[in-house]
Amino acid sequence: MDTLPEGLAAEEVAVVETVRRFAAERLAPAAQAIDETADFVAPHLPGLGQLGILGMNLPQAWGGPGVSPLALLACVEAIAGACGSTASMLTAHFLATDSLLIGGDDAIRARYLPRAALGEALGAFALTEPQAGSNPADMRCRALRGDGGYRLTGTKHFISNGGHADFVVVFAKTDPAAGHRGISAFVVDRGTPGFAAGPPEKTMGLKGGHVFELSFDCTVPEANRIGDEGSGFRTAMRVLDNGRVEVAAMCLGLAQAALDAARAWVKERAVGGQPLADYQGIQWMLADMATELRAARLLAEDAARRRGRGARFTREAAMAKLFASETAAKVADAALQLHGGYGYTRQLPLERYVRDLRIMRIYEGSSEIQRNIIARELLK
Repeated sequence: MDTLPEGLAAEEVAVVETVRRFAAERLAPAAQAIDETADFVAPHLPGLGQLGILGMNLPQAWGGPGVSPLALLACVEAIAGACGSTASMLTAHFLATDSLLIGGDDAIRARYLPRAALGEALGAFALTEPQAGSNPADMRCRALRGDGGYRLTGTKHFISNGGHADFVVVFAKTDPAAGHRGISAFVVDRGTPGFAAGPPEKTMGLKGGHVFELSFDCTVPEANRIGDEGSGFRTAMRVLDNGRVEVAAMCLGLAQAALDAARAWVKERAVGGQPLADYQGIQWMLADMATELRAARLLAEDAARRRGRGARFTREAAMAKLFASETAAKVADAALQLHGGYGYTRQLPLERYVRDLRIMRIYEGSSEIQRNIIARELLK
């Protein structure tokens, strides 16, 4: 995607163009090998840190470049279009640092955020549990206050970055009788006795962006609590609003890559002596793909602008994530179809785009949950 969102400042345009070059030159050439080996995208961390990408969601006071959510959207799209696994790792890191930025005080922010922005500390966000996915209030992870802090016990599942992270933001119930109002958030550091990660899950796509089951039977100091007791659910919901816009950006990047590949293919591939692009049926397919992708981008940009203004954007984030994830799946599938049998092979990246996109309709709240959120906002 060569165009830029309207309203970016001149310095933000320069940032986005720098990220696009980095993505094209450093990330895209490695994406296929990462998918084949399923190695974690750790080799990309130094470059992401040097360019400030790992702190892209943070203000300058905490080590970030201080760019707008609109610029962040464009940067995540560029990275996802080059390597979905790297974007998955990056946005999971953002969830962790957003949790500290939104819910924490200056003391805990100072301990983690500048290092996270530089790439010296990778974060993870641990909300989902084996028995509590779509409804966090069902979580069974507990944090019992005692001498020296809190005794944290329980299990988290499908946690991106979890086994590689230097710190994990963990949500647990400090008051089980209070439902979601009894959820608090904590930072658990790598190497904490009693904190362990299982092997990475074998996933369908995003194979270089690892997810883990994490187990906790450890003591967390009170200084590692994020905000007040009982504020964790509110923090998590605000973080997920941000995360849903970033998932939409990932969808845009992958779908745009698929559309670009399809455009190039139909111009070059001939049937009956004519390029595929000369056939009206092919033209209509491309027109529909481009139109729906444009609509998804406008929804995502609208949510990002509202976020930048400090306005409430829960409904807009859910709409952007829902529409972008559903649309991107259709666009990538159509692009594969246009490539015929070649699209189904690993010679080309089309089948990888389809696999990488499948999870987008599930994480950060499934499509069904997004519809629930939108309906709830409409019926208030």
